[in-house]
Amino acid sequence: MRLVIFDVDGTLVDSQHEIVSAMSAALTSADLPVLSRAEVLSIVGLSLPLAVARLIPEASPQQQEAVVDGYRQAYQQARLAGARAPLYPGAMDCIERLSVRDDMLLAIATGKSRRGLSALLEAEGLQGRFVSLQTADDHPSKPHPAMLEAAMSEAGVGAARAVMIGDTSFDMEMARAARTHALGVGWGYHPVEVLGRSGAAAIAADFNELTRMIEEWAA
Repeated sequence: MRLVIFDVDGTLVDSQHEIVSAMSAALTSADLPVLSRAEVLSIVGLSLPLAVARLIPEASPQQQEAVVDGYRQAYQQARLAGARAPLYPGAMDCIERLSVRDDMLLAIATGKSRRGLSALLEAEGLQGRFVSLQTADDHPSKPHPAMLEAAMSEAGVGAARAVMIGDTSFDMEMARAARTHALGVGWGYHPVEVLGRSGAAAIAADFNELTRMIEEWAA
């Protein structure tokens, strides 16, 4: 068996509007300056406390904690109000094509919370497509390899037969730490050249190309 492990934000779904809006609301509620879109998107993929610490290192621990709490509240309120991050074009076709193969298993490794991931999978009708769901609730932040190690353990697949799919340097570095293969996607939140430097074996321009790359890797 082969194991294909997907990141979520910036890889399967385009959640940048929701992320930037929630972070801006959290910073404002903590009386801190709002950051640029590029600054906020640079930390997507990290667990939320670490992401906030990197964004506002000069803030006190109390301020950072307030931003973490404010972000969670703003994101949850937006979701309850109907905000929905869309799947990238071709994402569903890719998942459906790979999930019916009898030599391949799918998993997720994301900096999202388990609650947020569950809401996304339900909204998109993706329950049951992934044999392992690894979230920030249960592991150290990327690029620590714990998420990938847990996914491989649950799937019963070794590192030589696993591949991480992601859009950030954190994903590529996590794959390198776990000794898995790594493929980058060019439509996410970190520049393509950064993915290459961080360990991506190749970088797909769209989901059609990504699907082909995964199938060639699995051959």
